[in-house]
Formats: sequence, structure tokens, C-alpha cells
Amino acid sequence: MSARDDKDLVALFEVDDRIDGGWRPSWNVAPTQSVRVVFDLAEGPDGAAPRRLLRDVRWGLVPVWAKDPGIGSRMINARSETVTEKPSFRAAAARRRCVVPADGYYEWSTAGGTKVPYYLHPEDGGVLAFAGLYERWPVPEKADDDPDRWLWTCTILTGPATDALGHIHDRTPRIVPPDMVDAWLDPGVTDKEEVRGLVDAIPAPHLVPRRVGPAVGSVRNNGPGLVEPVG
Repeated sequence: MSARDDKDLVALFEVDDRIDGGWRPSWNVAPTQSVRVVFDLAEGPDGAAPRRLLRDVRWGLVPVWAKDPGIGSRMINARSETVTEKPSFRAAAARRRCVVPADGYYEWSTAGGTKVPYYLHPEDGGVLAFAGLYERWPVPEKADDDPDRWLWTCTILTGPATDALGHIHDRTPRIVPPDMVDAWLDPGVTDKEEVRGLVDAIPAPHLVPRRVGPAVGSVRNNGPGLVEPVG
């Protein structure tokens, strides 16, 4: 779920430029839809400070070597345990890390044999920064100078859920705390072991689960009512 205004994210993450703005708040973001990402882009001569950008990308990573962008529907998440090793993710882990801002996310519990949806969110109502990776895939039928030449996509890292959330689902998005955002986005960190250290240093999240209604199970449903508590 991501309902914040662009201007709020620009201020919170100290963004230099918003690229291709036009975000519409969504309370039910689904895979292959657009999400916003924040990333640092190194530009100019060595030593120049990178620019921090906010832009919309498609959720579901398409590696640069992919023959078909449809592969992205199977790459909405990347296991943090193997992200520096897997061919689909290791290049992006080294050079194209991002954060995906969100107000919270939905997870389904199957305890007792019945699927029950929960909305997980920070207790203070703040913004989460999911650890993510992004890629640019060259669209074959587009010319090199076409502004739509590149398809921008992303994936979200996941890890084992802590005891507090494990009763709902065994995995959870990796959430970058505010004091780690600069290090996570630093384009100068490309060494595999350094990246591995960054991934491992992300602490377990502390989120509040709220039971919500089953309407979140359909992408046709949207609006603030989806996060209202039930039961």
C-alpha cells in the first residue's frame, strides 16, 4: 500500500529529482503494477555526489538478459539469503539497489486452515523503506533514442519473519531503517562481500498486524477502507 504524496517522499528521503511524476495513491498495489522507488544515480566524474531520484517502475524485476519481459511476474521478490548469488539478481544487488516506500503491506495467514488477511504497518504510522533492486530492460522494438527504450522494473527483498510476525507468514519484506538508507543506496558499494554485509545488517522489522477484510484479495478493490480493522 502506498498512499503518500510524492512531496512527502521527496522530503523524507531527501530526493533531488522526481522523474516522470503522476502517482495515484493506491491501497492495493499488485505485482506487475507501478510502484515508486528511490535510488542514487552516480553521474559525472568520479567523486561527484550522486543524485537521488524518485521514479515509478514496474513491480517484477526483468533482468537485462531476459528475452521476454513476462519473466518479471515471477520475480516480484528476491530471497535476501541468496540475492548476491542468483544470476537474476546479483548484478542489480551490486549496482542497482533501491528502496520501495510503502505505508504497509498485506499478508495472509493460513493458521487453522482458513485464509485471513492482515495489514502490517509501523506503529508510529511512518513510511517503510522496503529493500529493493531495480533494472532497466531494453525494449527490442524501440530505437536507441526513444524515451521509452528502457523498461524500468524492481523487486523487493524478503527474509525469514521474526517470531512476532511468523504466525502470519514465514517470510517478510526486508525493511531498511532510516539510518541505513544512505548506505543501502550508495552506488559506490559494489563489492559482493560489502553488499552481503549490507543485506545481513538490515534488522528485523517491528510491525503491527491488523486484521482486515477479504476485499484486499481482489485487485479491483481499492481505497482507504481496505486497511480498516475487522473482527
